[in-house]
Amino acid sequence: MKILLIIPLIWLLSACASTKSTQPAPLHATQQLIADASKEAGNDEFISKLYESRTWVPHQSLSVDPVEIGKYAKIPTQNEGVKLLGPSEDDALRSLALKIWMIENAEHTIDVVYYIFKTDLVGQAMLGALCNAVQRGVDVRIMVDSIGSISLSHEGLMALETCAENAGYMRNDTGQLTSHKARVQVVIFNALTSASSWINRRSHDKLLVMDGTFPDKAAVITGGRNVSLSYYGIKADGTPDPTAYRDLEMLLRPGPKESFDTHTVGNTSEIYFTLLYLHRGNKRLMPVYNEHPEDYDFLLYDPYISGREKAQQGLATLKNFPQIQQRLADMPQYMNSGFNDSKVRLAHELANLTNRNVVTNTDENLQDNPNSIMHLLKEFGDELIAGGALRVVSPYMFMARYYDKDGNEVMDSVADAHRWLQKNPDNKIELITNSVLTSDNFFAQAIIDMDVGPRLLLTPEMEKIWLSSLESGEFDPQLLESEAWKKQVNHPQIFIYQTGKIDAKVLGQGTAEYGKLHAKFIIGDDVGFIGTANFDYRSRLFNNEMGFFYENEQVHGELNRIFDELKQTSYRWGTPEWLQMRKEVMKLSGVKGWSTRKQRFIFKFMRATGLDWLI
Repeated sequence: MKILLIIPLIWLLSACASTKSTQPAPLHATQQLIADASKEAGNDEFISKLYESRTWVPHQSLSVDPVEIGKYAKIPTQNEGVKLLGPSEDDALRSLALKIWMIENAEHTIDVVYYIFKTDLVGQAMLGALCNAVQRGVDVRIMVDSIGSISLSHEGLMALETCAENAGYMRNDTGQLTSHKARVQVVIFNALTSASSWINRRSHDKLLVMDGTFPDKAAVITGGRNVSLSYYGIKADGTPDPTAYRDLEMLLRPGPKESFDTHTVGNTSEIYFTLLYLHRGNKRLMPVYNEHPEDYDFLLYDPYISGREKAQQGLATLKNFPQIQQRLADMPQYMNSGFNDSKVRLAHELANLTNRNVVTNTDENLQDNPNSIMHLLKEFGDELIAGGALRVVSPYMFMARYYDKDGNEVMDSVADAHRWLQKNPDNKIELITNSVLTSDNFFAQAIIDMDVGPRLLLTPEMEKIWLSSLESGEFDPQLLESEAWKKQVNHPQIFIYQTGKIDAKVLGQGTAEYGKLHAKFIIGDDVGFIGTANFDYRSRLFNNEMGFFYENEQVHGELNRIFDELKQTSYRWGTPEWLQMRKEVMKLSGVKGWSTRKQRFIFKFMRATGLDWLI
């Protein structure tokens, strides 16, 4: 099943070329690539258009907002090869090796966008690999979020920019050199110094695209992992880090029979990147002596040489770790076998970047973006739950409740879930999220434990008692040992699991390490979703997010296996074991113990001030 975006996207992209600007017109060039791909098939003219399509220009040079294109483009459903990199230590290390391998083996282009891009060992290694890539003729675009990757100087990224001074020339599809010198173009998403950016609108994306326009070479990876040591189960000295995030990603490659005149996951992802890249609040990062060379004539040395050296040292150090060496050596075989042929469809939340009145106009905003993850979840509703089971994993799992401008409730997802379950008594909902033991965000965890769990499982009277205080609610045996409580928390159709158990090392009662849950995926009956989106208000209303819906039995089976493994490391909300774990966490010193003891105060404060919408 293929839904072509070609005709409407060509029309929209054609309208975007600015006739007044002498700068390259990236959206117009993208349209030409789509229209003429089969004729040009990777030759020098093709590379010229590709080069233009990848050129950053200020938003004011465009006549149409790229977000509007993203909202209404008819994104295709595609048949592509899919692999998963799950939360295991082995897959975390493989994910890191894979990213380095993709950069080092790109022949034409690399696109990188991450919410968090830290210049620790992982970040430095990626910068080193990207520097080497541009110097062998690979055109590099990289984008980081101005809040998630906040920095006063972005020294590492600016040092990467200077690698282009020794750039090689891009090659056509047959490997011959062209006249186009490769570039590094670094963009800060919704830059804090940009007058047109909305500070509260973030790019939560995690996406790396290798040779996106070349179907026989393209690869795409997305999911929950950012660029930071804490996502890959490894410390800076190469020893294991059992406290790392437990995450999940999807690796996609075009099928073996794809050709230039076929729209693949590679160029779909590259077009998506371009639209995000040209957002109005973004700012091109330039080394200071490139931006104002007249002010730096006195320099007798290169101020970025140490940054480039750090990047190369980081790359060499990382590649010297035996566990990375092994996985890099295995990567050619890994990248050419074991993929599952799956239907996939890209979805995003680009409209969140420009929507207004996001809290009170939620339904209107959702309808205005047919490519929204949340919109498509509704559209795929029957396919997701046809078999009667819905499984969701999210570190910050909220059950939305929306109001209009007059304060009237217009949607309550808990009420909707209860109605669906009552209508279908054989159906069930299973959720896995963090606990107070494993969460890295005590604000979000307060909403989960003081709102999501009680609303889904308890009667209104019990919910009120639970929220009243520790002594009257959570510590009251009269409530917790009552048959009514046991009946509610052991609901036959609603299962809320929270990761971590009482034998955790940090609690002093065992040696187990549970890390921090960060994976985000949904398993329905035939269709599922893997991406960057948590199911909190920030992801639903404010952030841009992205990911892929998929349809494949093998991928489904692998995700169910991962779900069951996570469930084995969890307690069910409201059970005696869960309550005892919470008591043990409350005994801890520091923020974790304090925030668990004060969860009710934290939740009520957020609810009273409206901060719960921003977490």
